[in-house]
Amino acid sequence: MSPSSSSAATIALALSACQDQASSGGAARDYISAVGSSTVYPFATTVGEKFAEATGNKTPKIDSTGTGGGFERFCAGVGGDTPDIANASRRIKKKEFDTCAKNGVTEIVEIQIGIDGIALGEAARGPGFKLSEEDVYKALAANPYGKPNAAKTWKDVNPALPAVAISVFGPPSTSGTYDAFKELILGKGCDANAGMKALKDSNKDKHEEICTTLRGAPYYVEQGENDNLIISKLDKNPTSLGIFGFSYLEANKDKIKAVPVQGVSPTYETIANGSYPGWRPLYIYVKKKHVGVIPGLAEYVAEFLKGSGEGGYLAEKGLIVLSGRGAEAAAAVAKGMTPLDGSQLK
Repeated sequence: MSPSSSSAATIALALSACQDQASSGGAARDYISAVGSSTVYPFATTVGEKFAEATGNKTPKIDSTGTGGGFERFCAGVGGDTPDIANASRRIKKKEFDTCAKNGVTEIVEIQIGIDGIALGEAARGPGFKLSEEDVYKALAANPYGKPNAAKTWKDVNPALPAVAISVFGPPSTSGTYDAFKELILGKGCDANAGMKALKDSNKDKHEEICTTLRGAPYYVEQGENDNLIISKLDKNPTSLGIFGFSYLEANKDKIKAVPVQGVSPTYETIANGSYPGWRPLYIYVKKKHVGVIPGLAEYVAEFLKGSGEGGYLAEKGLIVLSGRGAEAAAAVAKGMTPLDGSQLK
C-alpha cells in the first residue's frame, strides 16, 4: 500500500468512527470542538480566532467547563458529538485515561502548551497579605493537622497577619486550578508539619484527607468556572482573597494585586524559572482519530504551538510560553501526533 493510500485508509477509518457515533445520536461537524480548563480558555479562544483568520475555517467552539468536566466529556467516546480537544490546567489522571480507553478513545495526544501559576490575589486596596503555604493551609483546611478548624480570622492563623475574617473565593472541585492549588500550596503547607509529612508514608489516604480537604463557606467559597467572577468579587470585598490562573492576575492589574507566597510574588519571571511555588504546566489533549476528519484540527494545533512558543502572541495574554527543549518536545509530539503512553500517569 502506498503512503497516500495508507493515509487515506487511516482517515477513512476515523471518519467511519465519527459516522458510527453520529448514527447513534451524534452530529457531523465542520468546526473544531474543545472543552475544559477556564485557565486555558482565553488562550484557546485567541488561537481559535487566529486560526480562523489564517485558514478560512470556522472559529472553533470552545467551552469553559473546568479541567475535570472537560475530560469527562472528552472521554465519552469518538465521533462528531464528542469534543476533539480537552484543555487542561493539570495532567490527565490515570482513571480518566482508563475511562477514555474504555469508551474507545485510545489514541490521545498530550501537548504541553505553556506554563501557568496558581495566583493568590486581593483587591488593589486590600490589606497587603503576605502568606506562607502553612498560613494558607491553616486557614482553609477543614481539619488542619487532624483537628477541626476553629480559625475565623487570619490573625487566628498567624499573629502577624491582619485581624480580618478569612474569606477566599476560588474555583470548584471540577477545576484543574482547584486540584493544582490543593497539591502545590495546600498540601505543601500541611507537610510543613513533621507529623503530617510522616503520615504521607504510613497512610497516604488519611494524609490526603487531612491535607487537601477544604472547609466550606464563608471561609472558602466556590465561584464556578468563571475566574472573572472572582476578580469582580475581590473588587467588592477588599479584605477577601481570590485564587485563579496567573493570566487573570495579569489582565486585571488595575483592580487586583498579587499576594506573595513563601516570600515570592507570582510574576512571569518567577513562574518561568520555578521559584514561585504555585507554578504548573498547561496542556491540550487531542483525539488522534479526529485528525484528518474534523476540518483544520491539525492546523489549529500548529497555530496553538505558534502562539505558545518563544516570541508567540500568547505571552501578551499572560501565558508563560515554552522555550528550549520544552518547545521542541511539544512541536515533535504535535507534528507526529504521537499518542500518550499512560503507564506513567497517576
